[in-house]
Amino acid sequence: MAFDNVTADAYGGFMGRYAEPLAPQFADLAGVRPGQRVLDVGCGPGALTAVLVDRVGAGAVAAIDPSPPFVEAARGRFPAVDVRQGVAEHLPYEDDSFDVSLAQLVVHFMKDPVAGLREMARVTRTGGVVAACVWDHGGGRGPLSPFWTVVNELRSGGVRDESGLPGSREGHLLGLARDAGLRDTESGELSVRVAYEDFDEWWTPYTHGVGPAGDWVAGLDPDERERVRVACAERLPQGPFEITATAWTVTARV
Repeated sequence: MAFDNVTADAYGGFMGRYAEPLAPQFADLAGVRPGQRVLDVGCGPGALTAVLVDRVGAGAVAAIDPSPPFVEAARGRFPAVDVRQGVAEHLPYEDDSFDVSLAQLVVHFMKDPVAGLREMARVTRTGGVVAACVWDHGGGRGPLSPFWTVVNELRSGGVRDESGLPGSREGHLLGLARDAGLRDTESGELSVRVAYEDFDEWWTPYTHGVGPAGDWVAGLDPDERERVRVACAERLPQGPFEITATAWTVTARV
């Protein structure tokens, strides 16, 4: 999934509002602490980068993402951080460069997740930590699960949603880490709750073309898009409500 034409603001209003509260929990899980040098793989506009900078200082953080708009946004937000454009499968860093390498909500978008995790291990020192997390799309507990549930009901199934993406079902992220040669692997989960003032605040970001769900909505004709909107409105509250989202996690030693 490419985000080359997605602005940082569009991402922030859609998935960023989940990624930001997840980031401190994820950094805790990986044991990020002062004195370490850390890498944010698939940094996006910088939800996790911000937490890493706060914990270890900008000079000890490197970040990389394939999306030019996201790289530009991260560079503008963190001018003292080494932010590069690139992909996880070919990290432009020397061996043993980092104490901790993290991939928040990105493994499922890697073209070759095992290669990406193996590269994260390569650039992490011996004894260092590699950590990744992916929304539980496969178990129906991701932030987009209410949307895809409605879509599959309307289409009687058969829609290519996000439940089959790498790492997004129970045990798969752990398996990918082991296939990448990581050791002392441990799986777990983290959850966040995101509040919405009303249904329109929830629905509008789906129309901005962000990620697989945004791409799918963008491909609908106006009448079909309205049918999906109405069906979602019938399922979700009109007044204030919250969405709970859960991510699978894996931590491992190099």
